[in-house]
Amino acid sequence: MLRSLTSLMFCRRVQQLHGFHCSSLSLAENTAAVAALENLSVNISKIRKLKGWVLNQSPVYVTETVAMLRTLGAGDLLISQVLQQHPEAILCPPKHLEAQKDLWMSLCASHSDLVRIIEKFPASFFTLAFHIDHQKNNILFFQNLGLNKRVVAKLMASAPQNFSRSVEQNEEMVQALQKMYLELGGNETNMKVWLHKLLSQNPYVLMKSPEMMRDTFSFLHKQGFSSSELLQLLSRLKAFVTELHPQSMALTLSYSQQTLACSDPELRQIVLQCPALLYYSVDVLTDRFKCLLSAGISLPQIMQTPTVLELTTQIVQYRIQKLHSYGHDIRTGSLELINGTKKDFEMSCGKLLLRRERPFFNPVAPVRTDE
Repeated sequence: MLRSLTSLMFCRRVQQLHGFHCSSLSLAENTAAVAALENLSVNISKIRKLKGWVLNQSPVYVTETVAMLRTLGAGDLLISQVLQQHPEAILCPPKHLEAQKDLWMSLCASHSDLVRIIEKFPASFFTLAFHIDHQKNNILFFQNLGLNKRVVAKLMASAPQNFSRSVEQNEEMVQALQKMYLELGGNETNMKVWLHKLLSQNPYVLMKSPEMMRDTFSFLHKQGFSSSELLQLLSRLKAFVTELHPQSMALTLSYSQQTLACSDPELRQIVLQCPALLYYSVDVLTDRFKCLLSAGISLPQIMQTPTVLELTTQIVQYRIQKLHSYGHDIRTGSLELINGTKKDFEMSCGKLLLRRERPFFNPVAPVRTDE
């Protein structure tokens, strides 16, 4: 009985989202759709495994979808890849596809730009028909914020959820972010640049609620962070701090302080140097502390360079072993050599290698010549 009820609820949800009849979920595959996709060299087995329900639908618009993609300049291989990755594309009626193409071309400089977006984010282009009004309104909203067409296109591609909901929801969160920025001491002159950078780096910040953001900053304020320090956290790491919950942060801060045996002011400074510390769970931090300490690294070293905690245990172990092969003992001195990006680490290794292989030169030694 419960299974039947669950199936019925799922059917109704699919019908609401896609306009399909629930009975089609139990029908045999649409042989015409399967044949059309096979002719395009689409891997039907993968679709059956991951999104088999698509192959049961009728009507489908394989020919029309392919024709539209070809008019944009997409080649057969790319079309095959898109339909394999996002077979729901064949369920979009031609009229809706044309409307989507016109909408995206109002932002893209050329067909080739749009093709690149479809290749990377097919689900963002092949959306539900009833989202298009929200898309139009949100495009206008973001442009009125001063974002150029290229950035708006990037936002709609990478975070389509922001464009499928009402513009009022996005407007509410943007206003909350601006208010928080100013309340923490941000400069109104710089606010526009800050907001543009934030939305470009982390468009998902708009999916959070103003209440959740206020709870987060209220918690951190109670932990002793000043307004200027909270502004630093809001402005760093794509403002991910707006996405955190007080309960999880409390556990992380408590564990970090106990492990490092540091004072409250010291803990706050560590967080300001490494804001990502707030994000990691206790389990993740436990593994990373254990990895560092088992390698002979001391707690004072970690406190001096806390951003080393952003590295996975695998990366830390690899880098320590590589430095050891160059004769460097990571247990002494700073952890900066194992810190940073892959490029930073390779540059550090290069300097160590050069130092090890460079012959010793004595400026007062006599020059040896052949007799």
